[in-house]
Amino acid sequence: MGLISVLRKKNKKLLFTTPSHSGKKAIYHKFYQWYKSDISEVDAYNPEDALKEAQEKAALIYRTKKTLFLTNGSTSGVLASVLACCNRGDNLLIWSKAHPCHRNAGTLSGANIIEYELDYNSDWGIYENITPQRVLELISKFSPKAIIITSPTYEGMCADVIKIAQICKENRVYLIVDEAHGALYPFSENLPQSAVRYADFTVQSLHKTAGGINPTALLHTNSELDVEKALRLINTTSPSYPMLATIEANINYLNSKKGKKEIESLISKIASIRKKLTNLEFYGDDITKILIKKHGISGYELSEILYEKFNIEDEKTNSASTMLLTGIGTTERKLAKLNHLIKL
Repeated sequence: MGLISVLRKKNKKLLFTTPSHSGKKAIYHKFYQWYKSDISEVDAYNPEDALKEAQEKAALIYRTKKTLFLTNGSTSGVLASVLACCNRGDNLLIWSKAHPCHRNAGTLSGANIIEYELDYNSDWGIYENITPQRVLELISKFSPKAIIITSPTYEGMCADVIKIAQICKENRVYLIVDEAHGALYPFSENLPQSAVRYADFTVQSLHKTAGGINPTALLHTNSELDVEKALRLINTTSPSYPMLATIEANINYLNSKKGKKEIESLISKIASIRKKLTNLEFYGDDITKILIKKHGISGYELSEILYEKFNIEDEKTNSASTMLLTGIGTTERKLAKLNHLIKL
């Protein structure tokens, strides 16, 4: 079966997975219009200036020094951040179980990669996030040029990014926050604190929870370092302007009354569902990551029941718990289906 056939195949399951739009919500435009927007730098439209203007507007929305559009995922943002601040021989701290791009970034820069561990929560089968005290201990021991933290983790565990940023600043250590799963955070006070205004570099994936298409993302910087120069080392010289346009539309939607209303409605509905499902346990700092477990059965068994009995496909499962991902594009119908889990 070829790729075209695979893409035409319809999945009849309720997807609580990335991308959050689940193939249902189009913020920018329909795919058949894609070719109409596929222009290059030599066209009369002057897209480079338009892109610069769109990114400057985004920086005002996020209140950052610069916000850059990425069409190669958060991976490219992490790579560029490390390349901007680390030279050969510098110490770079990364979580031992972080996304592979963290290690790859260190390798490309020639930095000395030093791995740190996080506390494991065996009751839920997940890792807790790093504490400010742990960051201070690592900095004191290894004198790194930069540290990368993942906040939130895949399951929605968050670090105290404000305190950690302060510690890093006091010790002249660059802070890179992989906030790939936290693209909604800047737009709601009912979600964890975003790092975009505090870290030197923050990377967000719009496609994971914010309704964007794969692999659109953002790189926010508050540093004086030339991260755009680093991006040019790894990016194509033939960018996809249709994809870049979806990023602009995505940000505008998140920052609009309609977008913020959708986020708050999502949070409210999940909170209501959690109150009803007294037969399940919930955990995590991010309510949009529905991390659940049920006494007496494993996470894998719970995942199978969700799939076979309730027609629900989860995002991630471990031996103890199962995580359902929601975001922009999670419909009221999908959320209503979760009320049936009272029968579990």
